[in-house]
Amino acid sequence: MSILFSRNSLSSYLRIAAAMLVLAIILNLFFWGAQPVAVNLLPTPWDKFLHGTTFAVLAFGIGLASGMQESRGLIIAICGALLIGILDEWHQVYLPGRHPSWDDLLADAVGSLSGAALLMLWRKSRNMHS
Repeated sequence: MSILFSRNSLSSYLRIAAAMLVLAIILNLFFWGAQPVAVNLLPTPWDKFLHGTTFAVLAFGIGLASGMQESRGLIIAICGALLIGILDEWHQVYLPGRHPSWDDLLADAVGSLSGAALLMLWRKSRNMHS
């Protein structure tokens, strides 16, 4: 039973769960975001808060799923989330009623940096307690 809950197996379960979360967010952005109901779903500034929160969770998940430690994991988290943000804004060019926005991309970037910072703090806390 202790093998089932060893640190390595727990880490692999966390990485798998993080990868599933990242995939769910991406599907949500590109599938549900393409639905007509997504047009003006939230008024400003609440839409920016949602962008920031979503991309913070996305960056945290990408960094965790990557399994990379130190700065490599943080760079992967930030760059991966920003790439998805850029693709999401570009995708909106082709959607009726949707418009890409530099403000949304900025909120995505701030969220991505916040998620990477939270990941760094979480890893430091985890290493201190082990």
